[in-house]
Amino acid sequence: MKIWIATGGTGGHVYPALSVATELVARGHRVTISCDGRVRDMVCRDMPRGARVVHIWASGVGAKSRIKQMWALFKIGVSALALTVRFMFVRPARVVAFGGYASVPAVFAAHVWGVPTFLHEQNAAIGRANKFAMRWVKTLMTSFPTVSGITNSSTRVVYTGLPVRADFLSYAGAPLPNASRLLVTGGSLGAQILDDIVPGAVSAMKNKKIFVTHQTRPENVEKLQRFYADKKIHANVLSFVHDMAGAIAGADLVIGRSGASTVVELQTIGRPAILVPLGINPDQAANADSFAKNGGGFAIAQSRFTTKWLSATLSELFDNPSRLSKMAQKALVKNDAVKLIADEITK
Repeated sequence: MKIWIATGGTGGHVYPALSVATELVARGHRVTISCDGRVRDMVCRDMPRGARVVHIWASGVGAKSRIKQMWALFKIGVSALALTVRFMFVRPARVVAFGGYASVPAVFAAHVWGVPTFLHEQNAAIGRANKFAMRWVKTLMTSFPTVSGITNSSTRVVYTGLPVRADFLSYAGAPLPNASRLLVTGGSLGAQILDDIVPGAVSAMKNKKIFVTHQTRPENVEKLQRFYADKKIHANVLSFVHDMAGAIAGADLVIGRSGASTVVELQTIGRPAILVPLGINPDQAANADSFAKNGGGFAIAQSRFTTKWLSATLSELFDNPSRLSKMAQKALVKNDAVKLIADEITK
């Protein structure tokens, strides 16, 4: 079967798409992956052997400038027409879109030619690109059991989960180390709010016998190292975590943002967390609320994320290892997303 996978924008869209592409190729299907220039190198580097890559002329529409927004929409429109012509001659049997504006042209072209189309939403609140594309899609696959913002009642919604890399699956259900280990991570660019609040909160704890792994921006590494050393707190401060799966599995508690990938990685391994959603991103707030609702941790807005609150919360959690263990059990969610999505596409 010829299957077209559309993705783009960020690694959060690309890596789940590549995981599913790898599974489909292993099942003997012929896979083409379309993406925009922002992630083309990423796709070409990690795509499965035997898959093909097609470049899409597209970019995000989130720019503040009206001219840039119109230019982005123009590029998406041109790409949609180009793919419509392409599908007339080389028509896939299925189209699967993993979100981002670069996936919209393939969804439109599939709609024109009546190709069965599947859309995957990574967040607990549907994104703008997916919300726009849903009018042409019969099946929406979701990362979380409940997704807000779905307005098309005719769309079939299937909860599949979000694909993660194999190294996260290898730690699924691993017991807590019970070594008073705290992981702080703000993503690839770090998070200033975490740098501002976490060190002071840890230093204010009566029991400072915890080990902190703190991922931050490169320019903040030396300052944080000096702070932890002055306060006699055992800490490893670094700008990049090469083995994030191992870092999460080696922690008793995680403090971080709440992008979909981060939340699902925590659920896959089963780790309690304090999640501080990016203030300008409603998707992250929905993801954090979904995680906290299961009892796996806390979702707290930046405005309420204070040194006093965090210090008291950390003290309470690390003084009660049994509570952390119960939270870890509640956080754990079995991840069969790759298989479920591949089954859904090909059945």
